[in-house]
Amino acid sequence: MRVVGIDPGLRRTGYACVQVPARSMEPRLVEAGVLRLRSTGALPDRLLQLHQELREVLEELSPDRVAVEGVFANARFVRTALVMGHARGVVLLAAAERGLAVDELAPAEVKRAVTGRGQATKDQVRRAVMAQCGLRSIKGPSDVSDAIAIALCGARRRAGRPLPIG
Repeated sequence: MRVVGIDPGLRRTGYACVQVPARSMEPRLVEAGVLRLRSTGALPDRLLQLHQELREVLEELSPDRVAVEGVFANARFVRTALVMGHARGVVLLAAAERGLAVDELAPAEVKRAVTGRGQATKDQVRRAVMAQCGLRSIKGPSDVSDAIAIALCGARRRAGRPLPIG
């Protein structure tokens, strides 16, 4: 089973693909990266760019499922939630076009799955993902490590396997 995890955004969208081998208890990282979108221009044009680039990623990686971070609401960051909602809509559309099932994961669930703590910092998530994937470093912004964490959480949840910590 292959799961693509996506950390949606309108400037950067992180993505990661993990594969759960048939005889293994643990997903392995296949690929991770970030889609960098134009930071200027009309919102519809930026959403179109995200859609086109995400379709290419999904076609190339051929996942069985998509895991995406759910919307979180914080009164201090209402605009962030609204912008993320637009990007999430594009992610859901791209997955539906390919007939892929989607798991929506709460940010705290993802953090808890990889670090053991639902309020973990971005740096704690990055370090936990590096340790669990046997990586010396993760190139790119936190969107990449967040996408890996989302993919790991989605794959482990779907495979009914325990969620290892750190």
